[in-house]
Amino acid sequence: MSSAIVRKLDTIQRKGGLRAVDIASLLGMRPETVSRWNQGKASPRPDAERQILEIAYIIDQLADFYEPDEARLWLNSRQKLLGGQTPFNLIQSGRSGEVIEMVDQLRDGVFI
Repeated sequence: MSSAIVRKLDTIQRKGGLRAVDIASLLGMRPETVSRWNQGKASPRPDAERQILEIAYIIDQLADFYEPDEARLWLNSRQKLLGGQTPFNLIQSGRSGEVIEMVDQLRDGVFI
């Protein structure tokens, strides 16, 4: 198992306030699978690995202006700039690019 993926999962949990069950839900996996990744007993498939990297990027950016509990709430709250959808649901449906665009707007101070 790549220690880099373990570090990314740790970042998601620590900075984003997400639990393994949340990560599993985002990825459409079972919590036990994420637990095996965290323990280094298994490796994610390439598509899941890409999603983990996307989520870690989003969480890393959010950590600049949100505490972990706030980041978790933000991910689960409807967002006007996302058409009333939650970032969590968009990530689940493979639309993390839209979430990244919104986070970039937040970082740039663009509020509509």
